[in-house]
This record gives sequence, C-alpha cells and structure tokens, in this order.
Amino acid sequence: MQHTNAEPDTIRQLVRENYGKIATAFGTCCNAGAGTPGCSGAKSAAHRIGYSNAQIETVPDAATMGLGCGNPQAIARLKPGETVLDLGSGAGFDCFLAARAVGETGRVIGVDMTDGMVRKARHNAKKAGVGNVSFRTGEIEHLPLADGTVDVIMSNCVINLSPEKEAVFREAYRVLKPGGRLAISDVVAVRPLPASMLGDSQMHCSCIGGAALVEDLRQILKMSGFEEIEITTLDSSRDLIRQWAPGKNAQDYVVSAFIEAIKPAKNSAH
Repeated sequence: MQHTNAEPDTIRQLVRENYGKIATAFGTCCNAGAGTPGCSGAKSAAHRIGYSNAQIETVPDAATMGLGCGNPQAIARLKPGETVLDLGSGAGFDCFLAARAVGETGRVIGVDMTDGMVRKARHNAKKAGVGNVSFRTGEIEHLPLADGTVDVIMSNCVINLSPEKEAVFREAYRVLKPGGRLAISDVVAVRPLPASMLGDSQMHCSCIGGAALVEDLRQILKMSGFEEIEITTLDSSRDLIRQWAPGKNAQDYVVSAFIEAIKPAKNSAH
C-alpha cells in the first residue's frame, strides 16, 4: 500500500487550510488550472464531471463550486424518506440534490472539516429554504454521528484527500444502517504513484497524490466489513485529470471511479 511520508495530522491541516481558502475565495483545488473562480466556471466544471444542466440549475449558485470528479447521484439510487450522509460536503452541492431526492420525509447531513465550508453551506440552505438538510463540522475519520443511523453515504472527490482511509471506511460502516450503502465518486490510482507525486503537497491537494490503488481500496472496504464491492474506473476522466496538473502526466496514474458497497443486512463483528 503506497504512503506519503507526511504525518496524517500534517496532511489534514494542509487540506483544511487549502479548502478554507477556497471557501473564502470561491476558487477550485481539485480543478486547479481547469477553470476560474465564479459561478459560470463552476457550473461548466460540474457539467464536465457528469451533472446535467437540470441538476445544476436546481442547486443554489453559491453551492456550485466545481470541486468534484464525478456525479455520485448517478449511482446513489436515493429514495424518499432515506437518511443520506455526504462526506466532505463543501458548500452543499450534492446535499441539495439529495435533499430533493429524499423529499420532506428524508434527511440529508453534510459533514466537512472546514468551518468556512460549513458556514457557506448553512447560508446556502437558509437562503434556498431547504429544511431537510443540515451541516456539521467534523473529520470524516471521526464522524459526528451515532451508530447505524444512515441509509446512504455519498462523497465526491474527498476520500482521496484523507491520510487514513481505513478509518474513513470503518466510520462509514459504523454509521450506516444494516443494508446501508456507499455511493462514492473519487479519484483512484490505477498504477503506483511515483515518489514525486506522493511527496508533493500540491499534488495531494489536487486530488492526485493521495489516491489509493484500486486493489488496496477494495481490500480496505472488505476489511471494514463491506460486501458487494464495485469499483468502476472511468477512463473518460483522463482528459479532465490532465488539466488538474498540466505537464505532470497525472492521467497516466489516476482516474475517477464510482465506488459502491453494501453493509450486510445482518451485523458482523468489525
């Protein structure tokens, strides 16, 4: 399993600082070099990673920051009345889409480690009058939720940023109800990253340097207790990833992927 030499807390602080700046400046990190700050650039970025124009137009403009690498809504199969958790919810884009899907009887919770993002998301929810969504400050390795309370966990281009992915998926397993599911879009490595990428803080912030190898990720999910694990890599994402780090050939090492898994209906010891 590939690792950077940096301490986990150092990496988390790096990510927190970078995304704190993004929350203030409305820039991009994962799409660094791919667009410019502002509404139109963010909407264009969202369209490129798989969101329809109809989806984009239903979300408050200030929540559309273009920071993802795919559309987890495409695999989430959300139903009215479900409770949904979004890991690394940012300004709330995916949460607002999920809130529409689960309806008034459903509930959506966004967790983000950056205070500025949580404030922005809460402001967006209040301004848009969305009452079935809430946002909490917290680390995805230590979720501020009770055991067995969530039907679906979504995430969009966030878990790659975590230096402790095993802890992320253990926590995901803990808070899911039996039979609950993962619907994640993230960046994964299809070949080992060179040391120059693993040790580059900007490559990590650009959602490249922290990507886990597909087979390592599959093993982490299995060890965490998940079943029916499916990791679907998307070669079509290579052009987008090329723009994140021009001249670095990152697209030869990482791609976007859909990650799906189920917590068994009957709890096992994990």
